[in-house]
Amino acid sequence: MSRLHATVSGRVQGVSFRYFVLEQAEKLELLGWVRNRWNGSVEVTAEGSRYNLELLLITLRDGPPMASVTDLDFEWLPGTGEFVGFQVVKTV
Repeated sequence: MSRLHATVSGRVQGVSFRYFVLEQAEKLELLGWVRNRWNGSVEVTAEGSRYNLELLLITLRDGPPMASVTDLDFEWLPGTGEFVGFQVVKTV
C-alpha cells in the first residue's frame, strides 16, 4: 500500500473538483480525503495500490471539465492504513 499526497492549483475551487476527486477515488477503491485550502488550492491524501494512485494522479492533472490545473505538487509516502473510505473534509 502506498500514499499519495498532492496539492492541485489553478481554477480548482468552485468547479466541483473535490467531488470529481471523490468519485474517481471511489472508482479506484482508494482511501483518504480531499479538501479545499484557504489559498485556493485543493489538497488530496489517498492510499491504495501504487497503480491506482498513479491513475488518480493522471485525473488530478486533467480535473473536471470546468477546472484549469496550472500546478500539481505531489509526493509518495508509505501507506499507514489509517483511512476508512474516501471523503471530502473541512477546508483549511
